Amino acid sequence: MRAIVGLWRWRHNPLRRGTDLAEAWLALAALVLILVAVPVVGVLTTSLSRDALLASVRQQHETRHAVTGTVLREVGHSPIDPDPETSSTRDAHSRVLARWQAPDRTDHYGVVLSDLKSPDPGDHFRIWTDERGKVVGRPLDGATATTHAVLAGFGAATASAGLVEGARRLILWRMVQARHTRLDRAWEKAGPDWGRTGTGS
Repeated sequence: MRAIVGLWRWRHNPLRRGTDLAEAWLALAALVLILVAVPVVGVLTTSLSRDALLASVRQQHETRHAVTGTVLREVGHSPIDPDPETSSTRDAHSRVLARWQAPDRTDHYGVVLSDLKSPDPGDHFRIWTDERGKVVGRPLDGATATTHAVLAGFGAATASAGLVEGARRLILWRMVQARHTRLDRAWEKAGPDWGRTGTGS
């Protein structure tokens, strides 16, 4: 921010170096990009991601079907995490041998996860299958898709801001290195005679 203020204060200062003005313009350009371009990137990413995810939601709702499964017998609890203190909601599900009818009217049997706490033979529960009865995951809903899209937009905006600031710092570092190189060369010319009598320094 001081470099931006320097644009105004140093515009006619005789002590101003060319690199000082360049640093100020660089800071101003980075600030404008962060304030203007970064939000645009975030909004565009959110919009494009949301469109793609909602198309996926529609496709999943067309190809995935909720069918009723009937418990034949309990096989056991999910072995994902045996520790009840750290288990997730999915881990609390029971594994059961079940029977269900696919949308194409074919009967299927298999071991699936049930959300029943204590499944007994004959209990019913909902599972998701494709057209041929293969068990698939629950389709994504619109609210979740929108949440993912907003997170993607926020991530893209944050990454863009980081990229702009990283580029500014890299260019600034190169400018400082070039300034030091020029000072070293000037010192090499004046240094050996510095302070000697009769050298004109």
